[in-house]
Amino acid sequence: MAGRRILLINPNSLEATTAMMVAIAKSAAADGFDIAGATATRAPTMIVSADALEAAAPEVEEIARARSGECDGIIVAAFGDPGLAGIKATMKLPAVGIGESSMLEAAENGRRFGVATTTPLLKAKIDSLPDALGLRSHYTGTRFTEGDPHELMRDPSLLRTALAGAVEACIAQDRAEAVIIGGGPLGEAARELQSIFTVPVIAPITSAVRRIIRLVAA
Repeated sequence: MAGRRILLINPNSLEATTAMMVAIAKSAAADGFDIAGATATRAPTMIVSADALEAAAPEVEEIARARSGECDGIIVAAFGDPGLAGIKATMKLPAVGIGESSMLEAAENGRRFGVATTTPLLKAKIDSLPDALGLRSHYTGTRFTEGDPHELMRDPSLLRTALAGAVEACIAQDRAEAVIIGGGPLGEAARELQSIFTVPVIAPITSAVRRIIRLVAA
């Protein structure tokens, strides 16, 4: 297994976010797997709208093509999985998205699952993921934090508190049996929230790492 490399593509254009996600991915990776990061340059620093998500897809595919020779698998690290379908359609490398990976994990053993996140403008995109994966009957919906997503990202404790409220709503109001923290930039908050709740809180980057390692090792 020596020397397997996974390329984590951040469709957001913030290098600091890439570094944070790569660190989380490395801590979740098995021995013999290295994680390399790549950051988009044409996208906003944080994708919060459906238009921005759509616009990110071509650059994600370009990065994947340009760097395909130096990796054994690819993770698309934005929750709407921009560019993933194109990568799967045109490349032989195993590729996963953090959205699909976390939903597949959340629905294991027939669990009902919800999503807690900060980006209400992405509601339709998030709602379409369970349909594409055949998981509609398991999906209890998405709960959004109050306030501006950028403001929340600037204050980790405020972000944690706001996300905790959204997770609580998924559990108490929607009867979710697992809750995904929906977003790559929310990776650290996802890890911190896992110990607070009795139901599983799913961290999408960790889900994607586990899934890509299974695919690469197969």
